[in-house]
Amino acid sequence: MLDAQNLTEGHLSAAQIGQYWEDGFIFPIDVMTQEEAADARAELEQAEKDWLDAGLPLPLNTYKRINAHTVMPLVYRMATNPRVLDVVEGLLGPDILIYSGEFFTKEAGTKQIVSMHQDLTYWGLGATEGLVTAWIALSPATRASGCMDFVAGTHKNKILPHVDTYAEDNLLSRGQEVQVGVAEDDKVAIELQPGQMSLHHGLTVHGSGPNVSDDRRIGCVIRFCRPDVLQQVGDRDYAMIARGADRLGNFIQIAAPQGYFEPSSLAVYDEIRQSQAQIMMKGAKGGSAAGIYEVK
Repeated sequence: MLDAQNLTEGHLSAAQIGQYWEDGFIFPIDVMTQEEAADARAELEQAEKDWLDAGLPLPLNTYKRINAHTVMPLVYRMATNPRVLDVVEGLLGPDILIYSGEFFTKEAGTKQIVSMHQDLTYWGLGATEGLVTAWIALSPATRASGCMDFVAGTHKNKILPHVDTYAEDNLLSRGQEVQVGVAEDDKVAIELQPGQMSLHHGLTVHGSGPNVSDDRRIGCVIRFCRPDVLQQVGDRDYAMIARGADRLGNFIQIAAPQGYFEPSSLAVYDEIRQSQAQIMMKGAKGGSAAGIYEVK
């Protein structure tokens, strides 16, 4: 494990910002204490127990995996944690939107993987510089538990060709995989302790292997963007203000959830689901628009 980045009063230094733009990622960054991370994990796991068989319109895993920030207050609170936003501000500026939030969980001793890919491939946002992904560990993310691997400098490419595999053990919606050979020696293992965060560019090639450890690997993933990011494929898209203001109106602004899976939040979730499914499945061979929300 690497030592945590030494922040300057909670903010990235000019050198650290330069490192991010050179490599396409930066880690590890302390944003929660171990106790806070344990509390967040306990809240998530209690919600999993409370809502698994509660008659939700869609499977619980679907809500956890896609746009969880709209229906789960825990995700919104993590996304608006000042310690997170102070760091993100160094990359995006003072006006920050939440584009999406989700949990990436690999159960202990499972074969699920994330194929090597670029985040921006299917979101309709183009090769924007204005989006960054924060990955916050709620359990140890190690080589054994299937931590992410990044390939430094790959964000300097545009969106590369991908193929949709729809592989059974792939956590991605389409099993998308970049069609560029990635040598094992080129991968940087992004090991994180609970409460630590990594940040990566939307074009950085990355993926992760199976979890062969005896604990769940739980990451809360937040996609932040600037208000000037523009949906280029669909006729509308959605976001939530995390800090500052949105003076451009490129996104339909949605409210933070006040409780778990409230009817009003579920209605907004379904509206976003229908819109984003059409964007993400554009040009897909096989699958369906609804299928991107069927999470195994």
